[in-house]
Amino acid sequence: MSSTWHILGAGSLGSLWACRLARAGKAVRLILRDQRRLASYQAAGGLTLVEQDHSAHFAIPAETDDFGGPIHRLLVACKAYDAAPAVARLAPRLAEGAELILLQNGLGSQDEVAEQVPHARCIFASSTEGAFREEDWRVRFAGHGFNWLGDPLNPAAPEWFDDLHQAGIPAEWSVDILTRLWRKLALNCAINPLTVLHDCQNGGLLGHLGEVSALCEELAELLRRCGQPKAAEELGEEVERVILATAANYSSMYQDVRNARRTEVHYLLGHACRSAARHGLHLAQLEHLRQRLVENLQARGLPSD
Repeated sequence: MSSTWHILGAGSLGSLWACRLARAGKAVRLILRDQRRLASYQAAGGLTLVEQDHSAHFAIPAETDDFGGPIHRLLVACKAYDAAPAVARLAPRLAEGAELILLQNGLGSQDEVAEQVPHARCIFASSTEGAFREEDWRVRFAGHGFNWLGDPLNPAAPEWFDDLHQAGIPAEWSVDILTRLWRKLALNCAINPLTVLHDCQNGGLLGHLGEVSALCEELAELLRRCGQPKAAEELGEEVERVILATAANYSSMYQDVRNARRTEVHYLLGHACRSAARHGLHLAQLEHLRQRLVENLQARGLPSD
């Protein structure tokens, strides 16, 4: 099986992983969405990674999704709403037994991807690393974090897992990856939408802790009903810790709205509300938050699904 890392999505995290893997001497290929993006990338001559005051340039090969050889390993680093359509376009190139690493926020997109490629193994990832694009093809490492990877259908770690350690990507194989994804979903639901509605940095929510606490109570109830009691433990306390630790940061949803981009609300708050409905749970605070957010996005002319 080929040892090449194909990376779909040259955004912040995709570029960060690509540069670190290339720096460690791993074979890496970027997959870009069309010829225009490929031409732009080729004109730049590769990706630039900025860490503190040091920058390094990596001339990583790139191609479009409709051109290239078979894919055995694919890091899917695009937005949750783009993941399944993008993977569907690549499906003819995926080798039998190909492995996909899904680096999406929220829940729901992972199952959508898996439906497109039943012949592949889908590995779920949860990341707390920070990075942002300063400009096209130039990404800045913004904060140390961690990556958990796991496969709900197969507890065995893949053979290539040591590539991550060799590349300096902090990672752990997790046999309870769904618990980590549900926990992160709850954290995002308790923080991100409120930063949009109150137009504030994460630390601005310290003035709305009553609202945060009420949401956390309902989210913990949802987690328990969905069979994730561990993810519900001390949720409110952790949300407050995250708000304090990231007080000067703007949430990813806030940044998407500020830049007039589509948000991942469907896979965050939307997924939580749909899960509650499936379980017959009436969570008034959560549903009201979703409705307020939908109205806010629609008023801005942004997609609300």
